Amino acid sequence: MLSNPKGYPIDLNADLGEGSEFDAELLMLITSANIACGGHAGDPQSMRKTVTQALKNRVNVGAHPSFPDRHHFGRKRINISDKQLSDSICQQIMALRTICDELGAKLFHVKPHGAFYNEVAKNEVLGLILIDVIKRIDPNLKLMILAGSPLVKQARQHGLMVIEEAFADRTYLSDGSLAPRNRDGAVIHDSQLAWQQVRQIIGNKPVTTLDDTPLIIQADTICLHGDNQQALAFAKLISERLTEASKS
Repeated sequence: MLSNPKGYPIDLNADLGEGSEFDAELLMLITSANIACGGHAGDPQSMRKTVTQALKNRVNVGAHPSFPDRHHFGRKRINISDKQLSDSICQQIMALRTICDELGAKLFHVKPHGAFYNEVAKNEVLGLILIDVIKRIDPNLKLMILAGSPLVKQARQHGLMVIEEAFADRTYLSDGSLAPRNRDGAVIHDSQLAWQQVRQIIGNKPVTTLDDTPLIIQADTICLHGDNQQALAFAKLISERLTEASKS
């Protein structure tokens, strides 16, 4: 499903084009990039730069649309109509697809961002909006979304291919959702703890949630947030360990 030229035992993705200083370095270590396309961050210049670097490093290119809310970095749900949301998500994905076409890159997948990611994973109405937009643009586009969430089944029922995603740098609640960022311990800042969680996920071992409940997560890809200050350190360690795992 995912091309993986680095030979890792699992795909490693990062959210890029959001103004981080580490994008170029991350693109040498990851295998899939989710590129901000104007909703919460990003503009034609940043999209073009990131796609160019992704091509150079043979990294899968994906669109990273969000609620159209740059003020809050797409991390708050905003009140807009279903049509306004549909139009915005379509415009964001198409903005990146146009640049991909210009540069000879293939747009491989779509991964929602921030509040939209969390809401669409469990909200059937929002799920249908996103599914409809993807199918209108290109039904062969894959949807990258929270592993085990209701949207996984919903998207597959509507004929989309799904990439189930887990996280190296975020903790979980017992229902499999991500712990809200305003909760203590929601974001992992220690690279060894991040690797421990990745190792548990790829080994089909339970991770410990913030509710102290063991949770097994079956995933196709592991995410690192590019705007996390520890992102590059995490990526270097995880890349090194995944490389070792692929050889064992």
